[in-house]
Amino acid sequence: MMKNNNFGLLKRPVYSTTIYKMSIGILTVGLMLSGCQKSPDTETTNEPQTTETATINAPVAVEETTSASAAAQQVNSSSLTILALGDSLTEGLGVDKNDNYPAQLEDRLQAMGYDNAKVINSGLSGETSTGLVNRLDWVSQTKPDITILTIGANDAIRGIDVATIEANIRTAVKHLQDNGSVVILGGMSIYDNLGSDYVASFSAIYPRIAKDMNLTLIPFFLEGVGGDPELNQADAIHPTKDGYKIIVNDNILPILAPKLEALKTANADSTTETVQNDIVDTK
Repeated sequence: MMKNNNFGLLKRPVYSTTIYKMSIGILTVGLMLSGCQKSPDTETTNEPQTTETATINAPVAVEETTSASAAAQQVNSSSLTILALGDSLTEGLGVDKNDNYPAQLEDRLQAMGYDNAKVINSGLSGETSTGLVNRLDWVSQTKPDITILTIGANDAIRGIDVATIEANIRTAVKHLQDNGSVVILGGMSIYDNLGSDYVASFSAIYPRIAKDMNLTLIPFFLEGVGGDPELNQADAIHPTKDGYKIIVNDNILPILAPKLEALKTANADSTTETVQNDIVDTK
């Protein structure tokens, strides 16, 4: 469902008409210098050279135009799979299935022109980092180009050791990367009722992992939403439809957009090369 935007295409300029005129001028000068002598060989040689030059150049322009058009069509129709992986915050507990963040993100991408982008909701209510690790083989079957990973809140609620949470997240990230997915990590914070030391240690997990594993980080997944009663359900934990809208527009898309552009450029370069090779093979 991803639709590509315009790509600049470099075309080789065609100088056929100019070369033809120059050849006629050279031929005329040659005849004047030779006086009344006939030079059938010269005429026979020069004219076909001009025609041959036009014949060579014109197909190059046609081939390059064909290659560019075919490449653009293939990029525009190429699929893009985004895996939304996490717990109930990803699943969208308490809101309609069309109002959770994966559904809203897919709608926004389509509105932005990414018609072939598909966002898979793999959020599971009550999921911990350990539970997520145990289902990595299954979710990896979706072969996501990009994974938005948001996990750890349920671990913190249970008071699970911070070192265990961090180890599990690192395992998940490595597994996803090894399977060819670009990982965006959603940072989390928790309330102070678990103690300031635990809260600080938990919050520090995400930027540390992002730095060590070269990940793009959403600093706080619930930024602008967490703690606001107008944007959360009665449990004061799970966002409403409007809360998810803010998460998508303000927290996810600014981080996701550059990744989409990078993938688009890579796909365009690969597709152009493939199309050009196909044209050569058909000669």
